[in-house]
Amino acid sequence: MSANEQLTAIFDGSVLRLEQPINLEPNKRYLIAIIAEDNQSGDAWDVLENLAGTIEAPEDWSSEHNHYLYGTNKQHSEA
Repeated sequence: MSANEQLTAIFDGSVLRLEQPINLEPNKRYLIAIIAEDNQSGDAWDVLENLAGTIEAPEDWSSEHNHYLYGTNKQHSEA
């Protein structure tokens, strides 16, 4: 295992259980950062699917995003 390698673990209420074996030097002190993994799929499409429809926005947001983000003129007139 190299320095700064990321590992995943599950906390069972008492201890952290690693999901893969590791090769560490015994009796050596290690620094561990705990970061919750909210989306366990790791797939960007799943993240987008989970977020779709969760933000209220104008109906033309996707086609006029520059207008809403940067204040430019709208590209398509509303008929």
